[in-house]
Amino acid sequence: MTVTGAPLWAVVPALAALLAAALAGAVLDGVLAAGPGGTTGPADGWRRPLAEAARLLRQRRRATVARDGLLWWVATAGPLTVAALMAAVVPAGGVTVADLSVGIVWFNAADVLLWAVLWLAGWAPNSVHPLVGGYRFLAQALSYELPLMFALTAPAVAAGSLRVGTVVAEQQGLWFVVWMPVAFLVFLGSVAGFAAWGPFGAPLGRDAAGGVRAEAAGVDRLLLLTGRYALLAAGAGMSVALFLGGGAGPWLPGWLWSAVKTLTVLAVLVAVRRRLPVVHPERLVRLGWLVALPAVLGQVLVVAVVAVLKWSP
Repeated sequence: MTVTGAPLWAVVPALAALLAAALAGAVLDGVLAAGPGGTTGPADGWRRPLAEAARLLRQRRRATVARDGLLWWVATAGPLTVAALMAAVVPAGGVTVADLSVGIVWFNAADVLLWAVLWLAGWAPNSVHPLVGGYRFLAQALSYELPLMFALTAPAVAAGSLRVGTVVAEQQGLWFVVWMPVAFLVFLGSVAGFAAWGPFGAPLGRDAAGGVRAEAAGVDRLLLLTGRYALLAAGAGMSVALFLGGGAGPWLPGWLWSAVKTLTVLAVLVAVRRRLPVVHPERLVRLGWLVALPAVLGQVLVVAVVAVLKWSP
């Protein structure tokens, strides 16, 4: 499948698709939250995100003493902005908003930008609990960033390119997930990490009164929540492009296969939140550096050997 860049006007439908995927993740999260142990059933669960959004739109914004207003604005809009930057290089079928020659590097750079954004969300309110959450995110980011870099490196080495479209094209015969399962799993774990999701939820933990979102209310809180689901959606879309063949599939058009695969991965990520406990950042660092990093380095070594044998005359 050949991936080409989209015209400038495609930015608007691309953002709409990202927000739709984020909404789908929120709805699924609401349905799972309203399971057997909840007070409501799944039929009420799917309406929960919409009701919460309506409530937050009516709620007054909260302002702490000596808050840095500019940094707070950057921090609340930042996660959704970073998700949009990530999604810009993710192909939908045979089209991508930004067909960059270094699309994989762009995706990783956007993740690093998120470090600053979430730390600002902790610093800007001039309050204890958000600051604790911000530093927790920085601590756990150290546990997933290097494994994420090498998980991104594996498909790039196999394709011989940093362009996401080329990686998709190289999976015509066999999806990379088949012979790069470790890189795929590490990448999904890293997606949960930069979205502060599931086991990586300590920056938003209840023991810190909500962490980086402790002082967020009204529209500010809605922006942070939307950004979190959008980050999950962008990560799910990138996993489809790098490991699951992009829009490859029988009968259906490529863009529809991309959507189906992305929503499937997103559903798995959302479900993980209800299955795995939150792990403290110091334990995540040990898991990241002593387990995930050596495993993904071994995966890259295998991919490099295969690639050398493939390209040898």
